Amino acid sequence: MRTLISSAFVSLDGVVEAPGGEPGYRNSGWTFKEMDFVPEAYGLKGQEQEEAGAMLLGRASYEAFSAVWPDMEDFARYRTLPKYVVSTTLTEDDLVDNWGEITILRSLDEVAALKETEGGPIIMHGSASLNRALSDAGLIDRYHLLVFPLLLGAGKRLFSETDKDTQKLKLVEHEAYSNGIQKNVFDVVR
Repeated sequence: MRTLISSAFVSLDGVVEAPGGEPGYRNSGWTFKEMDFVPEAYGLKGQEQEEAGAMLLGRASYEAFSAVWPDMEDFARYRTLPKYVVSTTLTEDDLVDNWGEITILRSLDEVAALKETEGGPIIMHGSASLNRALSDAGLIDRYHLLVFPLLLGAGKRLFSETDKDTQKLKLVEHEAYSNGIQKNVFDVVR
């Protein structure tokens, strides 16, 4: 069984919307406009690329990332990984042709089936709506969170507000950086 890892930049109040500068959100670009750059705070991102066996994305994150990541040297390793996009609306004609193997999954059941295959960890970046659905379905195994010392108020949240049983997490790695960012790696306790 493959490990499904949710990786997110998140504000202290749980917002994940527009960390890289996506348009339409009033605090767009909060990860670089509001923070001093400390390279070691982002070391987890390089580690994820090296350890991942596949990428999983929701439709909106796929559309945002596929427009820029294929040509970025910072994300060169992701070009070689199989990518899975969870969407009920995308078609094969909507997929880019310069980012390697891309498969469309139509349901959470298909994500569960993907987890049953052989291979390395599956890393999911962004994809707030998908993250909430996968978390609620108990399909996420690990969280890689870079928590920024910011309160953003309104915005997309990493976790849903669904009334559900407690889901216990075990902190397996953590570090704080001079700019106030905290790395927290949690395994989901089953």
